[in-house]
Amino acid sequence: MNPKRGDVYLVSLDLTKSKEIRKTRPCLIVSPDELNDNLSTFLVASMTTGGHRYPFRISCRFQGKRGYVVLDQLRTVDCNRLIRHLGKLHHTSLKNVLNSLQGMFSE
Repeated sequence: MNPKRGDVYLVSLDLTKSKEIRKTRPCLIVSPDELNDNLSTFLVASMTTGGHRYPFRISCRFQGKRGYVVLDQLRTVDCNRLIRHLGKLHHTSLKNVLNSLQGMFSE
């Protein structure tokens, strides 16, 4: 397994608490490949077809479904939580995600 930024994996997110996104769901790998190639953990953003549009929830289309990349609930997950590779997010959507992340963490 060699996950890259922009890949979408089915990820087991349980055990969680309170309002954290739970269950097994698609997640976008957002950590840079320099980290992905050298660590056994990955920074991921959950993807959902439900919910409402909020700042830092980036609209996207994946596998024929419209939904969101949920940047307000980033998580670091161990490689053992990655169940299977589902594909890659379209480069335009990935660019929107990365631009939004930059905005979240800048002054």
